Amino acid sequence: MSLLMLQRPSSVWTQAVAVLLWEDLRCLHEAVEIPATAQVLDSRYGLKRWQIGEVASKIGQLYYHYYLRTSETSYLNEAFSFYSAIRQRSYYFQVNKEDRPELVVKKLRYYARYIVVCLLLNKMDLVKVLVKELSEEIEDYTQRFNTEDQLEWNLVLQEVAAFIEADPVVVLNDNNSVVVTSNRLQEGTVPPLEQGMVVGQLVLADALIIGNCNNQVKFSELTIDMFRMLQALEREPVNLATQTSKQGTLEPNEKPAKRENPHKYLLYKPTFSQLFTFLSASFKELPANSVLLVYLSATGVFPTGHSDYEGPYDFGGVLTNTNRDVVNGETVQKRNQAQKEMHCLHPGDLFPFTRKPLFVIVDSSNSTAYKNFTNLFGQPLVCLLSPTVYPKSVQDQSQRGSLFTLFLYSPLLAFSSVCGLSNVRRGLWERAQEFLCKVYRDIGQMITRSRTIDQAFLQFFGDEFLRLLLIRFVFCSAALRLHKLFRESRSFPESYPELPKQDTVESGLLQKHILELATMLDVQSLFWDDSLEAY
Repeated sequence: MSLLMLQRPSSVWTQAVAVLLWEDLRCLHEAVEIPATAQVLDSRYGLKRWQIGEVASKIGQLYYHYYLRTSETSYLNEAFSFYSAIRQRSYYFQVNKEDRPELVVKKLRYYARYIVVCLLLNKMDLVKVLVKELSEEIEDYTQRFNTEDQLEWNLVLQEVAAFIEADPVVVLNDNNSVVVTSNRLQEGTVPPLEQGMVVGQLVLADALIIGNCNNQVKFSELTIDMFRMLQALEREPVNLATQTSKQGTLEPNEKPAKRENPHKYLLYKPTFSQLFTFLSASFKELPANSVLLVYLSATGVFPTGHSDYEGPYDFGGVLTNTNRDVVNGETVQKRNQAQKEMHCLHPGDLFPFTRKPLFVIVDSSNSTAYKNFTNLFGQPLVCLLSPTVYPKSVQDQSQRGSLFTLFLYSPLLAFSSVCGLSNVRRGLWERAQEFLCKVYRDIGQMITRSRTIDQAFLQFFGDEFLRLLLIRFVFCSAALRLHKLFRESRSFPESYPELPKQDTVESGLLQKHILELATMLDVQSLFWDDSLEAY
């Protein structure tokens, strides 16, 4: 069952309902008295309240799909307005009194969609309320109707509950209430370029976010890693009403003047053909002076043997979806050792797409397979690669998301987690975030001032999203190198091309900053005070 499928409205009265609901929503935005829409629809069209709610839910879902299609986070606010109005006005209230299980399913789907939008808007207090209401609705549904989808709805409930609890560290107020923090890009959070610094003018235009990790927390075809990377590639949403001078809301066929976020494709457990199709489509439509980002969060596929010549298909890669040859997350090799795994995205599969600027992030147990790139066409190409081995204490938390992606999403959250903290006081959190802003500025200067750094890094450095990802990657690499639990070289992130270590991840100034942050959080004993003794 796909809970977020947008069904095409089939009734002739849908357009009339939509017109009146647009008016209703306009009044919501203006915070004036809501007109008696339900009475009008009931008297003029003979509609029941649940039918009005169904159309309002479809319009909210339409806005959600506009968000997925355009990456305009402002559309999330519009979807939220419709979903919120449905709940406030109890459009689905009478459904439970009718002996029709299909109507109750409509209500349950509405709740699931509403929760997804609230998660993306970080309205966590409301999410918890909605989950409680959904739980009660599912319990009532399963008691009243003996349907085949009872277990499936209970699984939905378990998934969203686990999703809410996925963050390893919480920020607390003085009264111990949880503070909701946002990790989208905000004004002032990206270190500015130094005056006169010459970097590339490339712009991140498209991003493929791919999730195929076994046993990772997910909800509605979004793994927790996908959810985090999705937000790392978005600016903080604003209301569409602030982007237009016309009265009322923005119509769905209108667009804000400027799209500030890269367009994204979210692919949950795609097959190789699906992944290659989306890659090709994105590559084809990529504008001039633009970058395609590919984020891979997936189970590793390892080579079965060694050949005399090691090419781009001899190092394995990451798993693509298949219903065959997979047992407990491990691929079963039933082929000749000279043959390659077919349900795998090999480094060589990405070679054709290096004809245009390509930025790759691989979070996998076989990420290092993507070190074996050859820049055949001279276009900017960078690969950021996760550690392939983690200490046991970190590995035990892998179901709640990868540590590497967590660093790219929220370095302070990841740093606190790897230090074993479960909560941080709000005042301390804000001081640490302010300190990290200074650290980011210094890392940015290390990258741009290095005389030995590969020019590909600088060509991507003009884009704010890519600049922040590169800076967070360097911070992650430096922090794990100093942490006493991370002793194997396989436990450190790597990159292609390789960064000059002395200028970046092993810089004395950056190591000093990390120790200062550890002291601020009172976890300095977990780090080497003199990094030389660690090597």
